[in-house]
Amino acid sequence: MKTKGQRHHKVNIVTLGCSKNLVDSEVLLTQLRGNQIDASHESNKDDANIVVINTCGFIDNAKQESIDTILRYVDAKEEGIVEKVYVTGCLSQRYKDDLEKEIPQVDAWFGTRDLSRLLKQLNANYKSELVGERILTNPSHFAYLKISEGCDRPCSFCAIPLMRGKHISRPMEELVLEAKNLAKNGTRELLLIAQDSTYYGLDLYKKRNLAELLKRLSDVEGIEWIRLHYAFPTGFPMDALDVMAERENICKYIDIPLQHGATEMLQIMRRGTTREKTESLLETIREKVPGIAIRTTLIAGHPGETQEHFTEMMAFVERTRFDRLGVFPYSHEDSTHSFSLTDDVPAKLKQERVDQLMELQQGISLELNQAKIGKIFNVLVDRKEEAIFIGRTEFDSPEVDNEVILKGAEYLRLGDFVKAKVISATEFDLVADVI
Repeated sequence: MKTKGQRHHKVNIVTLGCSKNLVDSEVLLTQLRGNQIDASHESNKDDANIVVINTCGFIDNAKQESIDTILRYVDAKEEGIVEKVYVTGCLSQRYKDDLEKEIPQVDAWFGTRDLSRLLKQLNANYKSELVGERILTNPSHFAYLKISEGCDRPCSFCAIPLMRGKHISRPMEELVLEAKNLAKNGTRELLLIAQDSTYYGLDLYKKRNLAELLKRLSDVEGIEWIRLHYAFPTGFPMDALDVMAERENICKYIDIPLQHGATEMLQIMRRGTTREKTESLLETIREKVPGIAIRTTLIAGHPGETQEHFTEMMAFVERTRFDRLGVFPYSHEDSTHSFSLTDDVPAKLKQERVDQLMELQQGISLELNQAKIGKIFNVLVDRKEEAIFIGRTEFDSPEVDNEVILKGAEYLRLGDFVKAKVISATEFDLVADVI
């Protein structure tokens, strides 16, 4: 076992949860290295004496994973493998007081907006000259660009405002600078993320300014794909669709979390819309951006959801024919509005409803994918597994969507764009010949 005297001061950052957390970890990594501190992200080497765990506190499974990870490193500390364990992120923000009592071995706890304080704890200073700079932890050809922080929405089931605070847009100039820096370092795809991307600009510019931001980012030399995630449907800025249709380097893709397909449930969930308005919005999106791929997420088993509500949601999915769909069982989160309601759908039934929705979607996905056979697509090469290259079309986001298995590709590099003709398809993947 290594002892304190045998190792240099080194920080290992461990990230849990969503892409927004990943960006926060990358900013921390950039700041630490900018302070000449030896820092790494999820290093497999047993050579860091300080561990920073960036936690997720969104739903039960994520919270449990975060707690298990903290306990694992606390054990490593007690065994002398690491010297200090610091915890930051959403779980720490939400449950700091309780966690301090339950896990006193952790050296310090930090919230989601405590970067400067965390840096000070690590003997580093926040360097404003590094704003817009980022060391990526994923392959450099794509990067997540967080355009705002926090959320002002009152959704009944969601604890994000408790953990991330009120909505704060990042200045457009700062985002464009970051995009330019990323492009200089080989990034070809920007994935725009936020808690609510369609709210962008309302605080800074007194209007929803997503359309202008898309234009500005689209003008950045070297960026060939821009992908929009987490577009809240209520108050959707229609002018953003015009920009998406006009600009070739903005992907025909939108991630728009809808959460349910029954009006009564949307009202209980405090989503500020109806099924009819939702269907009208989706129709408009498809009209203004022909061929667009629509990804959404739904929740099964929210308090008050009856079999009739669920049947209505199934019919909604069948009619709408989403290109991509994720479904989650409702998680009863304390301090949310829904927590005051009776969690009246049994866990087993929640999962059964999730499975039914996903089975329906798999059939839709298979039909949509098989319709691509014989067509030619532009594919971005993401990775190589043994001798096989794997990529994505503009209709798919990394890690959550379909992939393209490329045949006849021997000398490609990660980040290359290639033309490929689809020769077969499953509900999850396409197989294509490089041409």
